[in-house]
Amino acid sequence: MAEAGSFADRVKQQTDIVRIVGEYVRLKKMGQNFSGLCPFHNEKSPSFNVHPTKQFYHCFGCGKGGDVFQFVMEMEKCTFPEAVRVVAEKSGIAIPKPRERSPEERSENQQRAVLVNMHREVAAFYARNLTQTPEGKIPLAYLEDRGLNAEAIARFGIGYAPSAGDAALRFLKQKYPEKLLEISGLFNRDQSSGRLYDKFRRRIMFPISNESGKVIAFGGRAMGDDQPKYMNSPETPIYSKSNVLYHLDRAKEALRHSDFAVLVEGYMDAIAVARAGVGNVVASCGTSLAEPQIKLLSRFTQRVVVNFDPDAAGQAATERSVTLLLEKEFDVRVLALPGGADPDKFIQEQGIETYKKLLLQSPPYLDYLIQRARKMDRTTAEGKVGALNFLMPYVQRLPNRLLRSEWATRIASELQVDEPVWREALRRAANERRSEVKLKPEYLTPPVKRAERQLIRMLFEAEPFRHELARTIANEGLHHSLETRNIFEALIVHTLEETPGARPDPAEIAKRLEDKDRRVMFEVLFEAFPEPTWIEAESCLLFLRQRPVSAELAELQQRIASNPPAEDLRRMMQRRMELLRILSSARETERRVEGQ
Repeated sequence: MAEAGSFADRVKQQTDIVRIVGEYVRLKKMGQNFSGLCPFHNEKSPSFNVHPTKQFYHCFGCGKGGDVFQFVMEMEKCTFPEAVRVVAEKSGIAIPKPRERSPEERSENQQRAVLVNMHREVAAFYARNLTQTPEGKIPLAYLEDRGLNAEAIARFGIGYAPSAGDAALRFLKQKYPEKLLEISGLFNRDQSSGRLYDKFRRRIMFPISNESGKVIAFGGRAMGDDQPKYMNSPETPIYSKSNVLYHLDRAKEALRHSDFAVLVEGYMDAIAVARAGVGNVVASCGTSLAEPQIKLLSRFTQRVVVNFDPDAAGQAATERSVTLLLEKEFDVRVLALPGGADPDKFIQEQGIETYKKLLLQSPPYLDYLIQRARKMDRTTAEGKVGALNFLMPYVQRLPNRLLRSEWATRIASELQVDEPVWREALRRAANERRSEVKLKPEYLTPPVKRAERQLIRMLFEAEPFRHELARTIANEGLHHSLETRNIFEALIVHTLEETPGARPDPAEIAKRLEDKDRRVMFEVLFEAFPEPTWIEAESCLLFLRQRPVSAELAELQQRIASNPPAEDLRRMMQRRMELLRILSSARETERRVEGQ
């Protein structure tokens, strides 16, 4: 087995298993994987598969599988060290000359082994204190109130650190020297007396394990008003928080089976989701997601659903995590649970099945971020600049040029900005290495559609049907989602309230409008239009009626792409056909109107 940080591990990380296996087997790309005839048994149809992302092979015929070293060992009938040498040579990786470990290295290895054993023993000590002592009754009742039964407590190794300042110290000091106790991360040293005392006191203890399942640290939740509420082990010779994901040791098989991870913040969230039957859940141990954690996760999957708390801190952590995951080309979705609940609370209140349903419907990260941007104040052009600059870092960090182009189009559409202007701002920002766009506010307003401009002109000048046109627009609310809605509102109010025989006065209407709307109104009035007719008015109205239908269709397409449950998908497809029929009928009507 290639131990983390070893030369074998480095060879494995830098080797393309498809290229190595391809020297022995003729492989053909099949979707994300490669397939060929199995070299380990006779077959006529290919059942041998190589997964390039996860770097392993498997034959569905004979059942053989493993990593690149296992493959070479099988083919060359050699030992593991020999397989490492063969793979390194094939991959052009220099093989270091063997050297004996220095006394310092041997001492460090022995020290790490002792610290791992110490954590195993103190984890058992904490567990006994929770379930077998009088002081443990209160934290045990708290956990039971949170929905954890005896089976769950034992399954996740949950324990309790007593309130006495030296309980764990007394338990360990007879067996371990003070120097090791001090660097274990389990104790602090009193500055005045110089004595060690327990770091974790009066806390529910969550063991943190490495990938192989060995306890290397703890997270402690305070009982009562003690601060901080959550406390983690410090960095030690066996624990680096940026290299560990909570519950990964138990989630590995589920991750391989499902090919996606659910990323949550805290221990209780991970436990609740795992108990809900979603075993492919990991937590960032209460810290911001770090690049080493992403690299660790990428060994199992490239697909992640981020399900952090919906509060301000959780939203900020979500956005940071999405940024890092996108840089590593992960397929990212975001689950923001309704009602402001974290995963643990939501599952308790709404149930397991409701959570699983929402998990399967998690929208792509782009939808989540755009929804966040749309909640910002965009009533002014300056507000739109702020929303664009919120999204800007995510666009810049996308490594795929095609994806960046799709983002630009989608953002322009959703935030109702002029796409060419937005793209040019992106280009200039990239050239100048800026993380924000610089735009004059007036450039952000998208060009007013010809149908809108014609209707505005008609409300001023189409004397035979101005009033009927104003009533139609007002009754159907056709102007509510338009950039020109304020102009329409002012004209409709004026038209429906004016005395018989009067006509709208542009100067009076202008007094009711802001600068940008006044500018648009006067531009329209100075344009040359043919004599207005009701047929032209009907065509323009038809265009406005199609807008909400097209918007609903676009939203529906996104929900269909999010892989909803079968029953929901069936309803969505039915609604999609209805909307397509509405649009088709509207376009046919438009052609008839234009032909008259």
